[in-house]
Amino acid sequence: MTTAPADPLPRALGLLKQVWGYDAFRGVQGEIVRTVVEGGNALVLMPTGGGKSLCYQLPSLLRPGVGIVVSPLIALMKDQVDTLRQLGVRAAFLNSSLSLQETREVEAALMAGSLDLLYVAPERLLLPRTLELLERVDVGLFAIDEAHCVSQWGHDFRPEYQGLRVLPERFPDIPRVALTATADDRTRADILNVLELHGAPQFISSFDRPNIQYRVANKEGPKTQLLDFIVSEHRGDAGIVYCLSRKSVEETAKWLVAQGIDAVPYHAGLSPRERSTAQERFLNEEGLIVCATVAFGMGIDKPNVRFVAHLDLPKSMEGYYQETGRAGRDGLPSTAWMVYGLADVVNVRRMLASSDAPEEVKRVEAGKLDALLTYCEAATCRRQMLLAYFGEDYPLPCGNCDVCLNPPQVRDMTREAQMALSAAIRSGNRFGAAHLTDILLGHSTEKVLAMNHHTLPTFGVGAAHDEKTWRSVIRQLVSLGYLAAGEHHGLSATGKARALLKGETTLALREDTLVPHVTKRERERTRSTAGRAPVDAHDQPLFEALRAWRLGKARELAVPPYVIFTDASLKGIAELRPGSLATLGTVSGVGQRKLADFGDEVLGIVRDHSDGMVRPSRPPTPMELGARSNTAVLGLLKPRPAAPPAPLIDVPTTSEPDPAVADALRDLRKTLARETGLSAFVIFPNAALETLAARQPRSVAHLQGLPGLGPKRIEAYGDRIIEAINAVLDR
Repeated sequence: MTTAPADPLPRALGLLKQVWGYDAFRGVQGEIVRTVVEGGNALVLMPTGGGKSLCYQLPSLLRPGVGIVVSPLIALMKDQVDTLRQLGVRAAFLNSSLSLQETREVEAALMAGSLDLLYVAPERLLLPRTLELLERVDVGLFAIDEAHCVSQWGHDFRPEYQGLRVLPERFPDIPRVALTATADDRTRADILNVLELHGAPQFISSFDRPNIQYRVANKEGPKTQLLDFIVSEHRGDAGIVYCLSRKSVEETAKWLVAQGIDAVPYHAGLSPRERSTAQERFLNEEGLIVCATVAFGMGIDKPNVRFVAHLDLPKSMEGYYQETGRAGRDGLPSTAWMVYGLADVVNVRRMLASSDAPEEVKRVEAGKLDALLTYCEAATCRRQMLLAYFGEDYPLPCGNCDVCLNPPQVRDMTREAQMALSAAIRSGNRFGAAHLTDILLGHSTEKVLAMNHHTLPTFGVGAAHDEKTWRSVIRQLVSLGYLAAGEHHGLSATGKARALLKGETTLALREDTLVPHVTKRERERTRSTAGRAPVDAHDQPLFEALRAWRLGKARELAVPPYVIFTDASLKGIAELRPGSLATLGTVSGVGQRKLADFGDEVLGIVRDHSDGMVRPSRPPTPMELGARSNTAVLGLLKPRPAAPPAPLIDVPTTSEPDPAVADALRDLRKTLARETGLSAFVIFPNAALETLAARQPRSVAHLQGLPGLGPKRIEAYGDRIIEAINAVLDR
């Protein structure tokens, strides 16, 4: 009689709490983890900030062997590896940024079984040397991140990803999980085909990001509009401003700096050092704004980006969704803000028409652009339209987009549309919007007179409206496909216009509303906290003190501030005001490693700012009542044959740390740091060192349950720790 294999989810939940500090999975995360841990393949579509990385990081810790993660960007690899190491996970990467010696050290660690996760660039993975190396080690799973790059239809196609079809050929029995934030049906089919995921479950999460407020405005004076937006709503917040051209990127960044806003440019034309410096500053500083082309962002895991702004129109709905999704990854309120005008529509359409892509690809991309333009001109809930594009029904208006908050006026503009289309046709289908507007308004300009257009029947027929109205009508006709942009911005009526001109159909257009300009005095007076962590006035001083401490600690450890704690975790701490390590450990995002490394310092800050009004948000848990916080999760980490878990044994306690033992442990930590190439605090933190010097365990079994010493550290360093302690005590 055979027994069914144990459900891995209880172990996974324990590890989720121990390492990441989270009490529960989000959405379908748990089902994905179960599938992969049990050896199954999977395709995962999950929005940016939805927790995709956990879907392969956690199974990599639960399955025997090392998890291999194919990642397209060096910045993304480094960011995730830094974060994992801070959590006590043994992670490394292989890419072109490493020296030959560093590459050899990573490969040696891989061969020795000393890694839980290894991030690899697709080009490096496909090298014969790398493939042969992987065939000689125990691989637990393959995770293909940004999997849309596999597809020739993917909105960020990368040819090297096509070579990943080698994985099912050479490693047919190792589970493969493909992950992406956006993929239409055609792209999804390509992913399934290239990676041979036929029959694998497809986990599709909701694409909704409820914390993001979507807003689109007509471009009137983009730089000034951007400044008003930042100053009135996001002063001091981190943000990304996307521009279409490198020139616009540099000019916008320079202009913002001149207005007192801390900003840097980023585009592919800058030197590698300049790009690296900009990215490092963005990751490691608070409140910096990056003005960038789309070359920036895919490798950025910074969770507290409070806004993403577009000064120019993206090329597709997928691109827009990906880029706006870089805001608010921590789940706190954030803004996706965009301005666009007729010139943007004309430029993007012309770029698409003049590209070297095959005609079939152009047709697909043109359809994606049309969907984005329809979204921009929407008079109904933007979130409903955005989610509908990805096949998701959102039954009611969201109440958190500009259309819901300030519904636009929509009226029948059939007659005006016929006038504009007639002006385009009668003038030869080759003149731009400004000239057509002059014809409609009856302006006898030099060009109008030279072309004899003052004699056209449409000359002056639109004099009842102003120039702004006609600019809006023509922009919407281009956006909706009734007018097409040709060379030199010339506009021509399309086949779609025929029915409208014949009166066989009607057309309702929205009226543009001009947002009032914010004066300099208003900018100085306005200090709105919209988009920041929503802590109330009572908790704000403590929250800001925690942010200041976090920044200092991040600089000390040379890691981004969010690697220490996210804004969401600091918000939880500020609201809960924990008075003990056990209570602090109940805050979301505070795992055992962070509790051991930073707990005492955080509690000190809380005490300094406490008014005695501790307000727990839930009944006391066993941990808050003093139960040992890690007994429930011992033995959950990946088992290693050389070190089976030992039973929990009470450890004798002494009153004060022994200085000689502490010195011996510091020396050992330095030695281990040199041997492994890891930072000293990654070997074991100061809190663990002090506890060891005070309690003086004499066997590896006595190490279990000590703060900062989880099963992986005990397995890796336990014997050496005991040898060092015994050497001092046995003198």
